[in-house]
Amino acid sequence: MYLPQEIIRAKRDGETLTTEQIQYFVRGLHDGSIAESQISAFAMAVYFQDMTLSERVALTEAMRDSGQVLAWQQMKLNGPVLDKHSTGGVGDLVSLMLGPIVACCGGYVPMISGRGLGHTGGTRDKFDAIPGYNTTPSLAKFQQIVADLGVAIIGQTGELAPADARFYATRDISATVESIPLITASILSKKLAAGLDGLVLDVKVGNGAVMRDTAQAKALAQSLVTVANDAGVPTSALLTDMNQPLARSAGNSIEVYEAIEFLKGNIKAPRLAEVTIELAIEMLRVGKIELNAERARDKVQAVLASGAAAERFEQMVAALGGPADILESYPKQMPLAPIAKPLLAASTGIVSAIDTRAVGMAVVALGGGRQHSDDQLDYGVGLDEIVQLGDAVTVGQPLLMIYARTEAAWEQAATRLQAAFTVTDKAPQQTPLCVERIKEQV
Repeated sequence: MYLPQEIIRAKRDGETLTTEQIQYFVRGLHDGSIAESQISAFAMAVYFQDMTLSERVALTEAMRDSGQVLAWQQMKLNGPVLDKHSTGGVGDLVSLMLGPIVACCGGYVPMISGRGLGHTGGTRDKFDAIPGYNTTPSLAKFQQIVADLGVAIIGQTGELAPADARFYATRDISATVESIPLITASILSKKLAAGLDGLVLDVKVGNGAVMRDTAQAKALAQSLVTVANDAGVPTSALLTDMNQPLARSAGNSIEVYEAIEFLKGNIKAPRLAEVTIELAIEMLRVGKIELNAERARDKVQAVLASGAAAERFEQMVAALGGPADILESYPKQMPLAPIAKPLLAASTGIVSAIDTRAVGMAVVALGGGRQHSDDQLDYGVGLDEIVQLGDAVTVGQPLLMIYARTEAAWEQAATRLQAAFTVTDKAPQQTPLCVERIKEQV
């Protein structure tokens, strides 16, 4: 028998916790015997004192084993079970397209997604914006949809890694989102519980990422790859740039809009396309569907060009209770907030810097993200047509569109966002979108 406060004290003082101590604490997360104040204190202790590799593995496996671990053998699938996870950013809607793309290429994607954390958006929140879409189906239904369609994207259920669900919500409001050990355990506990044959991580780096520094982002990627491979799941990671929003939109419904138009071939946002395609290629390689990168690229581009990926997205939405005609009916099904006005540039020049975190926090302040763990989201608010780094603008030209519920909310967002965009006479220093690929254990 352990006392939670003694475990917290030990980690606060820099001691290495035993597997048994970690398992005890995680059981308390699951059964409610650990108070939220103790979860916050433990998270803060880990934030400052870090965890050894053995502690990270123990925490990951304890949270994985707090619920059911899926098995796929009985489904008799004819391809690998694959998934991807992003550490989060602003305008990161890649998962909405990536799951259907990989499914059309022969993979099976049981994607268990999270809510937004801090200034970053959450894939589950985007699907919750679709009327009728059930992000918490039974595991039996989840697995059957994956078997039938090759993809199902849902949120955490009470059956898979339930201890993480409580920890996840507390991290969001306790300023401990950036802890590498906690991120590692949170991501991988859900992924390992899904019974994967392969995993690809999209680790964001930049001023809109959880990890702002390249060295820190690489350390997180290495932690994820090492722990996952040690657990027997072939895993690689891409470091991708988040010094500006990835998509041209940020919000919940508005990002679903963009994903649908992307899949239909009507939006060709270059940065969004590049990250989506590179991650799809990596998933095909990790799953040994296609080891040659160029042939994998051809497969991905073919299912986009044919409309197969768009059709698979619509089938998935319908199978999970959403509208069967979502590709056409989405504007009616997911109306945007009524106050829709552009934010105009105050000066002429080149967009030389974007405070991407501030852009994300503007969405949160509009109601599109959570300031408290139990906040209800306003799915209709958000931003669209966001200018990119290097774009030339003139006075009075729109920097972006703001969708707000009230005039006062629009004004507050406009003030925040005007300060987030720097316009000068100098072009910004461009960084690669895909910074680095991390494959081997460290």
